[in-house]
Amino acid sequence: MPPRQFLLSAEPGIRVVVRYRIADGLTDALGYLLDASENSCTVRTRTSDVEIPLAMVIAAKEVPPPPQRRKPL
Repeated sequence: MPPRQFLLSAEPGIRVVVRYRIADGLTDALGYLLDASENSCTVRTRTSDVEIPLAMVIAAKEVPPPPQRRKPL
């Protein structure tokens, strides 16, 4: 499934990774999909909400939940 179609059909709240173009190359946004519209999607990462123009998206997929933190020994 093309990344645009995936993002537009995905349920908000799922954990995703989105690879997209920036001025000097590519970058990834890993987090929870908040919203997707015809023009952009918003991913909540650890540090901020990232709005990504769908025209810049190269790849996108659902990813599993983050691993549990280990208890110190």
